[in-house]
Amino acid sequence: MNQARDRVEALLQPVLEAMDFDLVRVMVQGTVRTTLQVMAERRDGGAMTVDDCAEISHAVSAVLDVEDPLPGPYTLEVSSPGIDRPLVRSQDFERFTGFEAKIETARPISGRKRFRGKLLGTTEAGVRIALAEGETELPFGEIHRAKLVLSDELIAATERQRRV
Repeated sequence: MNQARDRVEALLQPVLEAMDFDLVRVMVQGTVRTTLQVMAERRDGGAMTVDDCAEISHAVSAVLDVEDPLPGPYTLEVSSPGIDRPLVRSQDFERFTGFEAKIETARPISGRKRFRGKLLGTTEAGVRIALAEGETELPFGEIHRAKLVLSDELIAATERQRRV
């Protein structure tokens, strides 16, 4: 499924960029009943609307119908990342420096796979995070899943950004 996901990303990235959106994540889930999830955000930092999702859905459906990158039928879901968004790209980790995140690695690092702490930014090799026991760096290639932790601080920052 990774090849299919990578193909879909390559097809949709330029479409979304032309529409002033960034592609956050593409997920292909299920084997019997496949779902293609496309997560996007506005380049201007504004809040995503239902109309934005509908506009993206129409544009990417046209491309997917022509290119047919997935075998068999599937359901297309277009969404925004939300406040407690997944952190996928290196710029996501940099953009949310100072906020709390949960990160799960593919393999144990220092004897564990789950980390929760304040993001301290990125290096060329990975993500720096402040944990209760000190600072550590998690290599990008080992990060399996990461997302922001919903907090009052994150909600307040999101509200401030929407007012700008």
